[in-house]
Order: sequence, then structure tokens, then C-alpha cells
Amino acid sequence: MPTYKLYYFNSRALAEQSRMIFALAGVEYEDIRYTREEWPAAKESGKFPFGTVPCLEVDGVMLAQSSAIACYLGNEFGFSGKNNLEKAKVDMIMDAFGDLLKVAGKWYFAADEDAKAAAVEEYNTKTCPAIYGGLEKILVANNGGDGYYVGNEVTIADIAFVVTWEMTKMLNPQMLDSYPKQKALKDRVLALPKIAEWVKKRPETEH
Repeated sequence: MPTYKLYYFNSRALAEQSRMIFALAGVEYEDIRYTREEWPAAKESGKFPFGTVPCLEVDGVMLAQSSAIACYLGNEFGFSGKNNLEKAKVDMIMDAFGDLLKVAGKWYFAADEDAKAAAVEEYNTKTCPAIYGGLEKILVANNGGDGYYVGNEVTIADIAFVVTWEMTKMLNPQMLDSYPKQKALKDRVLALPKIAEWVKKRPETEH
């Protein structure tokens, strides 16, 4: 078994999907969390490929980019689909959540209240209806929507959904009311014993 080290801040955010995948797989890893004061020196160390985190170190090899890390772990632990078509569908859904996070990021990094309001408007009227609306259809088409996005078992796409929801729910806490199958999916994933155990014990953080 490789030795894993996951580098991020003391936050859930972009590293949480990898932490949940480790929890689901029951695989040990070192969860390294930098404070704001520690990060500048760590960044200047040259350890991280793009000077950013999250990064995953696998037996001394560094992997950057949160989605790439999650996809690697999903492939390693069997949570990325059973065949190439299922894997492609998982990747498609992961990319869709990446698009959603880009719009949410406009709100998070907005320079003023007008920019925040514009980002929320875009998120609520364009981004979420397109992405969650499309994903609701995908979910329903798979066993009536009472299982998971792809196949018959949980995948990293379902984990990405839960983590993305945690990261963006402050923009519209009632958003999933319009997508009942995905609202139930969120609860179903969070109720998985290993995920529930992780959520119960994970550090309390602002984000």
C-alpha cells in the first residue's frame, strides 16, 4: 500500500472530497493542514507543482489539482465506475461541479456587494438550473434516481456532489428543494457509515 500525504489548509473546501474518499475506502493517510502563517514558507519551498494546494503526495510523487487527485483516488480504490463509459460519465459529472464552483467563486472573491449580488443571480438563475437540472435527469435515468449518479454503487461523482453542496449552500440553502432526487442522494451519501463516521469526527472549520 502506498504512503499518502494530503496537503491543504485547516479547511474542508477543495480537499474534502479526497478526505471523504479516503474515509470511504478505509485507507490511512496523513492529513497535513497549514495555517495562514505557515503557508507562505511552504509555498516557497518548491514542494508543490503549481504553488497551490490541495496536493497529494504518493510515495514521494506530488499530484496537484483537486479533481485530478479525487480521480486518482477513485481509480485506486474502485470508486470511479466499472468500465470506461461509466468512468467517462463520472468525469463528466466531476467537470460539471467544477463549472458550478467557478461561478460560486465569483461570489466568494467578489470585490463589492454589487458583484456578490450579480454572482448570486447568475448562480441561482443560470448555473444551478443548468447543472442541477441536468444532473437530476441523469440521476433519475439511473434506476429511477434512488441510487447514485452512475452505476449501482457510490462513486467520486456522488462525493463531489456532497462536497460541492457543502461549499456552496450559503448562496442558496434551499436550492436542492427543486431537485428532490439529489436532495435524497445527499442524505444517502452522508448516511453511508464510513462517511458519517468521518463527518462526525472531522475538525470543525469555518469552510
